[in-house]
Amino acid sequence: MGSKKQYNVAVVGLSFGAEFIPIYQKYPSTNLVAVCQRTKESMDKIADAWNIPKRYTDYQELLKDPEIDIVHINTPPFAHADMSVDGLLAGKHVACTIPMALTAEDCKRIVDAQKKSGKQYMMMETVVYSREYLFVKQLYDSGQMGKLQFLRGSHQQDMTGWPEYWEGLPPLLNATHAISPVLSLGNNQAEYVACFGSGTIDTHMHDRYGSPFSIETTHIKFKDSDLCAEVTRSLFGLARQYRESFDVYCSEKSFEWSMVADEKHIIHTGEQPEHVDIPDFAHLLPEEIREFTTKGVYDCEENAHLSFIQGSGHGGSHPHLVHEFMSALEEDRQPYPNAVRAANITCSGILSHQSALEGGKIVYLPDWALE
Repeated sequence: MGSKKQYNVAVVGLSFGAEFIPIYQKYPSTNLVAVCQRTKESMDKIADAWNIPKRYTDYQELLKDPEIDIVHINTPPFAHADMSVDGLLAGKHVACTIPMALTAEDCKRIVDAQKKSGKQYMMMETVVYSREYLFVKQLYDSGQMGKLQFLRGSHQQDMTGWPEYWEGLPPLLNATHAISPVLSLGNNQAEYVACFGSGTIDTHMHDRYGSPFSIETTHIKFKDSDLCAEVTRSLFGLARQYRESFDVYCSEKSFEWSMVADEKHIIHTGEQPEHVDIPDFAHLLPEEIREFTTKGVYDCEENAHLSFIQGSGHGGSHPHLVHEFMSALEEDRQPYPNAVRAANITCSGILSHQSALEGGKIVYLPDWALE
């Protein structure tokens, strides 16, 4: 039997992206051959530490490199759409951190570019590869939970102190961590949304995005289903410990995320609650990258990205994300979430914010964001 095809990978953006370097270096079918960052000095420090031969400060120059098969984008959200489209149209497979984009129009550009290029796109959404999600997914798929009846997602976060461009961001404009698990568990898609904003952030933050809301709460009606989900997101002006969570309510068993960090989650069987230990799911991965489900992989104590710290290590999801993307390439299938599903998840939040600005008006997902 011949050896697997080897894919040459470039990691683009190294603040958060450096977390993926050792995973790609150890994954059986990938060669981490290049990194890209605008600041050469910091890029060279990282590339020297990990013996990475190719280094680019210009993303467009990287895309001209015929040896690179995959670009994994970890840049600020406002760059995701252009970089994803350019990568796909340059003939590269694209993995991109969340969100897919910040407007519905940009999500469509990526969907169109993926179809035109014939290359694969995956939004690297951490929650649906976290150990908590994998635990509930396994329980649900086994039939033990019974009929799915309702889901709730909640992502509450204080983004004070983050880079200035985040200040005043509407809560649901970047809400994939809360929306993805409620749509993914039963392999559902959003058909329409209705959302309300609540409370106000400091007035000096209103102008940047034209939004006053401290909290946005949306209901998502699922396509071809009797189900809906509720999703709540907050970023500023709210006293609350960080909580990136989902609840799943079924006829036989339900799952509720703990209210306080480091407390055990709860399974309800009928009316009987039970605290549960969530196992690690490293056994689902190639042996070479199993270690990365339980620890940060790049100088975590000093240089870990704030999202990784606040998100408690993203539930061990990083190696699972790489494995899903690479397995999809090797098996010639679409990864999850692919471009259309990523657009459905992302636009559910974007259009929910639109709904909130219009007083809770029902807004339908566009046809191109539905499979």
